[in-house]
Amino acid sequence: MDFLPPSKSEFKNTTKDNSWFFNFTGPVMLSTMENGKIVRGLAGVPREGPVLLVGYHMLMGLEIVPLVHEYLTQTKILLRGIAHPTLFTQLVESRPNATSFVDMLKLYGATPVTASNFFKLLATKSHVLLYPGGAREALHRKGEEYKVIWPDRQEFIRMAAKFGATIVPFGVVGEDDIAQLVLDYDDLKSIPILGDQIRSENEEAARSGFTVRGDMDGEIANQMLYIPGLLPKIPGRFYFLFGKPIHTKGRQDLVKDREKARELYLQVKSEVQNNMNYLLKKREEDPYRNVIDRTVYRAFSATSDDVPTFDF
Repeated sequence: MDFLPPSKSEFKNTTKDNSWFFNFTGPVMLSTMENGKIVRGLAGVPREGPVLLVGYHMLMGLEIVPLVHEYLTQTKILLRGIAHPTLFTQLVESRPNATSFVDMLKLYGATPVTASNFFKLLATKSHVLLYPGGAREALHRKGEEYKVIWPDRQEFIRMAAKFGATIVPFGVVGEDDIAQLVLDYDDLKSIPILGDQIRSENEEAARSGFTVRGDMDGEIANQMLYIPGLLPKIPGRFYFLFGKPIHTKGRQDLVKDREKARELYLQVKSEVQNNMNYLLKKREEDPYRNVIDRTVYRAFSATSDDVPTFDF
């Protein structure tokens, strides 16, 4: 797991390259203190690792760039993401415009999702970003916006407890403020040539061994990779809420007792959904949800870089 974090110049360059996206999405970061109080910023997220951030994977993973950037900016800690293995292969890197995105993932410490990589990251007391819903959640169907789609397995709970990691469940909303999903997998697979291409590429990935949860059944096992059809909107805003930290240090019962691990797993899943429900309600009170309003605010309020949001 030898890895050198991005240098100051590399961080500055990626910030500059993605400044338009930060301006469009105006990310709001909220976290929850130990006493349950919600605050602006990441003060509620523990600094001492290992820390496991477990959350909802927004459409196309749109939340990853502002999340990793803000986490590094505010905490001075690099968040190590666990990503789909296909992203690190020629199957993706050969696509137009994909190379720069994949390079950025590698630059900021993303690693293929495997049990051994997860083990090593926690063993080195890293801050780890985990999406149990994976590609199925990030490439959800119409009508599944903000629906937590997780497998019925609690392995990450037991692994976190083994290393005494602190689990921080988080929710994020805003995908529907950026784009409208007009063509999902069900639509695309019905288009003769395009559907055949998607199936062919995923079959090739499977033959190459780049599959996740291939031993599972049901909806969560259907992790077909494709590019959905999106209709851009006038940008709204991204909102993140990191829940109250859940400590597993000294909880060896979670390692040995699968039922207790399952109970905590369901608790984490429920809190992720509750965080999103809170954000969906509160964002209606944000006077600067629209990019135009935020732009006007910045033009006349040069004393602050943080555009206000709703009360919490």
